[in-house]
Amino acid sequence: MDIDEDQEDCDWAENELGLVQLGDKRLTSRLVLLARTLARKPDSSLPQALPKWGDLKAAYRFFDNVKAVPEHILAGHVDATWSRAHQVPIVLAVQDTTYLDWTNHPATAGLGALGNYWGRGVVCHSTLAVTPERLPLGLLAQRNWVRDEATYGALASRKKRSIKNKESIRWLESVEALATAREAAPQTSFISVGDREADMYELFAMERAVGVELLVRAAWNRAVDSSHHYLWETLRAAPQMGTVQITVPRHPGAPARQCTLALRSIPVRIKPPHDKKRLGDISVWAILASEETPSYEGAIEWMLLTTVPTLTIDDAIERVHWYTCRWTIEVWHRVLKSGCRIESRQLETVERLAVALTLYSIVAWRILYATMLARIDPDLPCTVLLSDEEWQALYCNTKRVSNPIATPPSLAEVILWIAKLGGFLARKGDGAPGPQVLWRGFQHLPHITDMFLIMRSNK
Repeated sequence: MDIDEDQEDCDWAENELGLVQLGDKRLTSRLVLLARTLARKPDSSLPQALPKWGDLKAAYRFFDNVKAVPEHILAGHVDATWSRAHQVPIVLAVQDTTYLDWTNHPATAGLGALGNYWGRGVVCHSTLAVTPERLPLGLLAQRNWVRDEATYGALASRKKRSIKNKESIRWLESVEALATAREAAPQTSFISVGDREADMYELFAMERAVGVELLVRAAWNRAVDSSHHYLWETLRAAPQMGTVQITVPRHPGAPARQCTLALRSIPVRIKPPHDKKRLGDISVWAILASEETPSYEGAIEWMLLTTVPTLTIDDAIERVHWYTCRWTIEVWHRVLKSGCRIESRQLETVERLAVALTLYSIVAWRILYATMLARIDPDLPCTVLLSDEEWQALYCNTKRVSNPIATPPSLAEVILWIAKLGGFLARKGDGAPGPQVLWRGFQHLPHITDMFLIMRSNK
């Protein structure tokens, strides 16, 4: 895919956050400067990233400023995301929840319970815009909240509550946010992609804007209007359309692997659960993707439900590939936690953490974006990512010369140089560098650039 180079200003922080409305231009300038500085050392502590006491004190004041509202900060980045989305025909709006654990920082006031009951932290639900080529365009929405300890885990109470008063409303709110994104990018189709936790009847029954569709992995064997009565039984009885090969990424206890999935796809009419009869039946397309001769204990069987018509084998293959793009948000979560070490941030209140989380979420996107852009459009000039001073300093450092070339090198070349700074060996068979070596390499770039500018000024 082609991204307009004008949209990728070398000063990315200004591009993403320069128009944020915080009620004070000086506060917005502080935000841009803080984002630019923290991105240079994403896994360093605040005192390490901001060694000058004045800068560190200003950062703490920013996190504590009542005008530094996370939603307002994110809005600037979301505007930039819409601009990038405007340039592509399809955006996969991948949404997922992660738990940020600050149990080891008991001095932080206002934390809530996590899934293990004794853990303390924040729940974060994000929607990441991803192209079918897996280029992350940015965040479209993010909601962070702290669980009320008095009601968390109260099953009887939860069953009686409306979905508007449940945590699961986040899945519907994400789809609602796509209506605004569609207005900003009217030629782009937005597909909300969710895992099994998103399989809620209310999600499929809700009203959606034109150009906003759903793709969700089913969790429930719902009743359907067919002679086989239930979803899984109905799809297993459908004729096989063909197969598709996918690469399953590695996860704890299992290596990355290639697998072949048999595909079946038919339209189905799903009946509402007994307590949701008022919502009526819903019509969707169901796609069953399964390993029929698995050679692995954790064999794949995905039941995907979508509002996008899926008539042919090519349609079914495309929907499966769309669903595999959901793994991109899991990589982004790893960058946020490991690359930006968000769970190591020590601030006095959960409100301050929320501001830091929003800022580091954008930094984490920037790291992942650089990684994937170099894989998808390697021939782009490196100026879409780096300033002239940065790429020239990197060139001189890598080539061990005192003067840079006149023409900027390609994006793929500079990404490789940065990855090598982070420990990437670039051996035959190593593949493309990943986010981890890149965020380590980016930490060296400011020092190289500073030295380059010092040496150039002395000439």
